[in-house]
Amino acid sequence: MKSIVSAKKKKERQYGVIWGAPNASVAKREYAPGQHGQRRKKTTDYGQQLYAKQKLKTYYGNVSEKQFHKYYVEAIRRTGDAAENLVGILESRLDNIVYKAKFVPTIFAARQFVNHGHVTVNGKKVNIPSYMLKAGDVIEIREKSKQLPMVIAALESASRDVPSYVEVDSKKCTAKFAFVPKFDDIPYASLMEPNMVIEFYSR
Repeated sequence: MKSIVSAKKKKERQYGVIWGAPNASVAKREYAPGQHGQRRKKTTDYGQQLYAKQKLKTYYGNVSEKQFHKYYVEAIRRTGDAAENLVGILESRLDNIVYKAKFVPTIFAARQFVNHGHVTVNGKKVNIPSYMLKAGDVIEIREKSKQLPMVIAALESASRDVPSYVEVDSKKCTAKFAFVPKFDDIPYASLMEPNMVIEFYSR
């Protein structure tokens, strides 16, 4: 468990405060991870694009490369801005909305929570973290899971707010995915650079 926490903190420092925790280690350090905390050297355009891709993948809980590329293909297929389409797709993942609804403390916990069958979508059990939600879908914690200490603690936490596109009833442990968000609707969006991710795959 300690090694997992340590790895998470290292990624917080490497990619910035990407989960919004007020006490994130990067908030206290200006230097990159490493024995001597070297400042990051200037990188090439390719390097910056690769960094942006890795940061965005990490923000959503280390999405696999295969799945991430699939999201890129779908983003450019849709009409409108490809970068905004990409984050809209990522935000529509079930594990992301379980996290944003504050049912669990971290995006990584959300993936396990869904995998273990603790949630339903529109009344049906779904155990696929990458399940794509549609506007209007209702997520609910299953009855036997509502009293889990992790769930109770997460719902009571004041460390982060529920975004506008997720309507939560904490007493019933339900969340409605109200709409697919635009870039400006997403918490901590200023830390993401999806346009550079699109450029990376377009090379």
